[in-house]
Amino acid sequence: MDQFAKRHNAGGEAEYRPTPQDLIEAKEDFGRNCSTNPTMGDIVNRRFSRRGFLGGSLAVAAIGATVSPLALIAADQARAEGAGAFDFEEIEAGIDETHHVARGYDADILLRWGDKIFADSPDFDPAHQSAESQARLFGYNNDYVGYIPLDGSAEHGLLVVNHEYTNAELMFPGWARIGKMAKDGKEEDAVIKGEYTGELVDIEMAAHGGTVIEIRKVDGKWQPVLDGGMNRRITAMTEMSIAGPAAGHDWMKTAADPTGTRVIGTINNCAGGVTAWGTYLMAEENVNNYFSGEIKEDDPAFKAMKRYGIPGGEYAWGRFHDRFDISKEPNEANRFGWVVEVDPFDPASIPVKHTALGRFKHEGCESIVNKDGRVVVYCGDDERFDYVYKFVSAGAYDPDDRAANMKLLDEGTLHVARFDEDGTMEWLPLVHGQGPLTAENGFASQAEVLIHARLAADLLGATKMDRPEDVQPNPRTGKVYCMLTNNSKRKDEQVNAANPRRKNRFGHIIEITETDMDFASTKSTWDVLLKCGDPSIADVGASFSTATTKNGWFGMPDNCAIDAEGRLWVATDGNNEKDTGRTDGIWAVETEGEGRGTSKLFFRVPVGAEMCGPCFTPDDATFFVAVQHPGDAGLPTVETPATRWPDFQDGMPPRPAVVAITRQGGGRIA
Repeated sequence: MDQFAKRHNAGGEAEYRPTPQDLIEAKEDFGRNCSTNPTMGDIVNRRFSRRGFLGGSLAVAAIGATVSPLALIAADQARAEGAGAFDFEEIEAGIDETHHVARGYDADILLRWGDKIFADSPDFDPAHQSAESQARLFGYNNDYVGYIPLDGSAEHGLLVVNHEYTNAELMFPGWARIGKMAKDGKEEDAVIKGEYTGELVDIEMAAHGGTVIEIRKVDGKWQPVLDGGMNRRITAMTEMSIAGPAAGHDWMKTAADPTGTRVIGTINNCAGGVTAWGTYLMAEENVNNYFSGEIKEDDPAFKAMKRYGIPGGEYAWGRFHDRFDISKEPNEANRFGWVVEVDPFDPASIPVKHTALGRFKHEGCESIVNKDGRVVVYCGDDERFDYVYKFVSAGAYDPDDRAANMKLLDEGTLHVARFDEDGTMEWLPLVHGQGPLTAENGFASQAEVLIHARLAADLLGATKMDRPEDVQPNPRTGKVYCMLTNNSKRKDEQVNAANPRRKNRFGHIIEITETDMDFASTKSTWDVLLKCGDPSIADVGASFSTATTKNGWFGMPDNCAIDAEGRLWVATDGNNEKDTGRTDGIWAVETEGEGRGTSKLFFRVPVGAEMCGPCFTPDDATFFVAVQHPGDAGLPTVETPATRWPDFQDGMPPRPAVVAITRQGGGRIA
């Protein structure tokens, strides 16, 4: 906590300096969609202006912004007494060096970056790291978390975890330091990064990917089973196959793989999913950042590269591995940005990149078996002004034929969402030869439609969204929840009296209702469940119910989970002292009845961290969450982190970790 305190000036006011990751995200979230398709802001404007501001859902925002202090006090008391759909005592929002969970619950560290995955894994030594040791230790920046029961057990299973990216300044002692850098003619404090070597790059590559590990509950506490026969690390160096319509296409071929059917590694695995047949889906998101080099404007691939933000050049991998330099191997970039399927029960199996699900910045890949047996997979494309997608398999799920089920994601139809102003929506198929998706418009085959899915969706007129991230179907209600994290680039001319969300800094949640519980339907309806931010500030226009306390509102929804009762839990990314006065965390959100739009804070992360990976065991008795990049606030280095969570030991870097939350004395969560 001492280092965090130093980031306050002599007057006691907080000084806000962007972290290295802030700068990457600011660049990444600029938005590369130059199409004239309507934005979600445009659609919300038209829809709610037609219904009338105070007559529609946005009336909640106006009421919430003008509620009296006495009403807020009454609401605080009601929530504290456990009224509503969630039975727990809400914690206080804030910022400090550690995590917090609701009273009556334990939040135990289960796995940290550098923890052993195998019985013979080396001990973690942050001062003497190597790619070889990292490949046998828990990876960095854990994001998605999934639980797969063994023999149907809610207390013995496989934990599958994505490792999204690396923060070198918080990983390698002595590599980065705080110094002065010139900016706008002035010298400012900044993190001065060290010189990359091939060895450091290889450690980063080994820290990416995912982990499969057996875990068991013993005397009420979870622990890893290090001699588990299915334990496995997947990294940026793991061999994978390419399946589906784009496999073998010329744009997928490289000097190392002239067949276009094999690729080395998976990277930037953000949210993910678990299938009904017990496989693990890893979603590749901001893959553009790993590619460096140059491409000329007269190159036929230039338009597509630009639409995907390639080269991003945030990592030094291309200096040591030619395949990440588009000047030397331009097609390698086409081999990333997919959904990867892993068989966690066979550690020798080769993961598969499924091209039928399209190539974009996948945030999540949550699946559900439809009532007709087909499998539906929902995905967000996590960038400002990009789209929401769903894939519908051609074949049907067979509970007695796992081998056949593992081919279901090879063939089907990818759709992109168009939200209409009357509250209806249409899922538009990305199928070669239909509508504008023809050779005349640059798509000679279905493979090319999928490799350049963003360009295809542009032509179809999909609705430009405010950073669509996790998209979660609710099997109990037929509704689908889409987390829209934020979009500060929305322009003033897109705002009117019916939609006061100018520069949408805090994001919102869209609720999709699939017709007749048919998740494969091409026509659906939609509504705004929540507009996020502080409801006490009228200009924010948040729409939490008036029963939400001062601790219960949040900004920047990112991931979410549906528990066995069909209740919604939301994880956030981007809350901080400057913007919301709180860290990220887990909020329980009511979606039905009089309590709709009411939110309660259940868990919060330490300073600088992001909340990821909410996941329940089948009996709702354990809630797994992932704490990513703790200590990444102010000017962070290994020597000067904002916190040393979770070890709090001198010389030990802050470590991303998976936390297991259980109720004291046992029982279901909330």
